[in-house]
Amino acid sequence: MPSQQPPTPVTTTRTRDSRGERRRRKIFKSLHDCIIRKGYVKTTLADIAEGAGMSASHLLYYFNGKEDILEQYFQNVSMRFLERIEEFSQHPAPEQIGLLADFWFKSETGTKLEIGFMLECFGAAVHDDVLRVTKADFDMRCKSYLCRIFEVAPSLPVGNAGDSAEIAYSIMIGLRSAVYFDDDITLEHAHRLFINTLNRMCGL
Repeated sequence: MPSQQPPTPVTTTRTRDSRGERRRRKIFKSLHDCIIRKGYVKTTLADIAEGAGMSASHLLYYFNGKEDILEQYFQNVSMRFLERIEEFSQHPAPEQIGLLADFWFKSETGTKLEIGFMLECFGAAVHDDVLRVTKADFDMRCKSYLCRIFEVAPSLPVGNAGDSAEIAYSIMIGLRSAVYFDDDITLEHAHRLFINTLNRMCGL
């Protein structure tokens, strides 16, 4: 009687995708860590590959280059941020303002390191068409969310809801930048300024 051979493992599409997705996440994390440590401009493809535990040629199986990695990673991060912000919309306006302040200045996204990472992405978007589109969409959707808060505000001392949203978003971006570059403005100070200013802008 012929001996039975062990069954050949079946590699499903799902298994391949899971392995590929794990490697892509490692590459994203390596890019993130490299940018925080040495900046985007000084980060090389070899640096990213080394951090992900693979060769540069192997990394190119998943991405077309350093720019492609950042473009896809920034898009993923932007979507996660927007999804998180949209979760706040079920709360009354004053609570939403507090939740926004916590998200931008107290959560993991509000540390100086993460603010520095986002500033690097914004800088790279100046000369990268894909990043610039993602950044513009992110800005527009954040302002749209803020506009909905101002639309239900008791009063608007500063213009209409759209103008108020534009100003509020500029304040948020400006405060995050100030926290990174100005030692006299702490995250706690920026958090307080953001809440107080938006409450006044909403007539609260």
